[in-house]
Amino acid sequence: MATETHQAIAAEVTAEATFAAWLDRFTAALQAADVAGTTALLAGDCWWRDLLALTWDLGTYRGRDKVATMLGDHLAPDSFANIRMTTEFGPRYQGDGEIVEGFITFETPLGFGRGAVRLLREDGEWVAWTVLTELDDLRDHERAIGPHRSRGPRHNPADSGGRNWLQKRQEHVRYAGSDPDVVVIGAGQGGLTVAANLGLMGVDTLILEKSERVGDGWRKRYHSLVLHDPVWADNLPYMPYPDSWPVYCPKDKIADWFESYASAMELNVWTSAEMTSSAYDEATGRWTLRVRTPEGERELHPRDVILATGAAGEPNVPAVAGRDRFAGTSYHSSRHGSAQSWAGKKAVVVGACNSGHDIAQDLYEAGADVTLVQRSSTHIISQEHGIPAIFGSNFVEGGPPTKYADLLASGTPWPLVLEMAKEGVKETAKKDAELLAALDAVGFKRNDGPDGTGLMGYALAYGGGYYINVGCSQLIADGKIKLAQGSGLAEFTPEGIRLEDGRTLQADLVVLATGYKNMRETARRLFGDEVADRLPLVLGIGEDGEIGGLYRRTGHPAFWYMGGPLAWVRIYSKHLALQITAKHAGLQTP
Repeated sequence: MATETHQAIAAEVTAEATFAAWLDRFTAALQAADVAGTTALLAGDCWWRDLLALTWDLGTYRGRDKVATMLGDHLAPDSFANIRMTTEFGPRYQGDGEIVEGFITFETPLGFGRGAVRLLREDGEWVAWTVLTELDDLRDHERAIGPHRSRGPRHNPADSGGRNWLQKRQEHVRYAGSDPDVVVIGAGQGGLTVAANLGLMGVDTLILEKSERVGDGWRKRYHSLVLHDPVWADNLPYMPYPDSWPVYCPKDKIADWFESYASAMELNVWTSAEMTSSAYDEATGRWTLRVRTPEGERELHPRDVILATGAAGEPNVPAVAGRDRFAGTSYHSSRHGSAQSWAGKKAVVVGACNSGHDIAQDLYEAGADVTLVQRSSTHIISQEHGIPAIFGSNFVEGGPPTKYADLLASGTPWPLVLEMAKEGVKETAKKDAELLAALDAVGFKRNDGPDGTGLMGYALAYGGGYYINVGCSQLIADGKIKLAQGSGLAEFTPEGIRLEDGRTLQADLVVLATGYKNMRETARRLFGDEVADRLPLVLGIGEDGEIGGLYRRTGHPAFWYMGGPLAWVRIYSKHLALQITAKHAGLQTP
């Protein structure tokens, strides 16, 4: 009956009219700086997420009282101006007419913003369940896209000294007589996307990449690697993938795209370049970085440094006794390349999360005799059922344009994502019941993620702890990949390994798929204790509802973290770039 009522309401009143009526009241309350009037337009259990538009931070506020406190601290009559409803996409009814989704644009004293709002009915009135307000561009520092793009190179000998565009680019990237404003460590997806945004905002940025080519972070990973996320969620900013790309892309295709992206977006990159030392001068606000390059050692003096070597951080290589006595080969999973040379050999993979499963399957398919050592329980979902449950209706074929899908994703605060994930975990388990039962039958230990939140809970807390099945689970269930369950690695022997319960496994190869340390340990290795001790841990959801460490101030005035999956870095690289651009422009931020 309730659904029929909602459908009747939807038939009588358009989503646009419903949203417009609410927005008129919301606009009046905001522009009057009326905190009570604004919160009266919100649901009792509401969520407001602000990304730099009002608070100049990334923050999540749940419930009218928390929102009222935030607004009381930050809302002024000039905080929002020219609030407009977007009709390019939406407003639209969702959930059989129970929810109205709409999008807005607005201006703030510092720039131009966008937002997303979800309305629901409470006590007969449409009120906001979730509100997102995000800064999109800084005034007078707008990204050089669309109407703000360059008019192109000027071929005037008096102006350019006879140099064409290519010559100017080559000279710029050498930095022979100048310093970049920002140095980014790492040319993976995080480094490329934040550098692209900074460059479009007019901040001179140089990326240091220790590998020979942009994209080697993917290119040099194991032979069979294919992305687990669907292509619709994985676009880089400003350059969407061709519509012909497969739903799940192979690593080398992504690596080559990264290289093309760096060229097309005119990013300044030094490859085969490794920072060897660093020092920060609090008085001058400048770093001194020593960098080893193929042309010799260089010294750079940027204002800011961004660590973009990956949110997973340092390879976690356990100190296991006897490794030097092992007659075979052992390495961390991050060093696994092709499995072809291990055909007919015995391979042991220690660790049963994504990398462990993928490498075990890679070795099995290459003809190796493989044993997977599971030390603790793992969350398992199938790609077929689990990925659609995680990405929902936004990142799918024919879904919302990426910029609106991103707003809907940003407008779902991380704590709410985790709450919603619990139902998805249950539904996916029902659809995967046959596979999960087969794993249970061979003694594979499973879990539902932290507090039942599945993959999202693990990804946000640790960056690992799960496996998205693309075939290995069935190989384990069928006994084609052997399982040694429930015991850790005690020591290496000359012939293989001994587990903590006394079992021994013969091996020609041992792969330690033992995960990664926190990204702060990468900062410690590269920048030393003095810097690292000022930094937060990366990942985990804090009391403010945001991811620890990433995309915001770190406690060090000139050090920033950047990382995460492709969808995260596409969205949040802009927010990190906005903060650095405002700093360099000397803007007075709230």
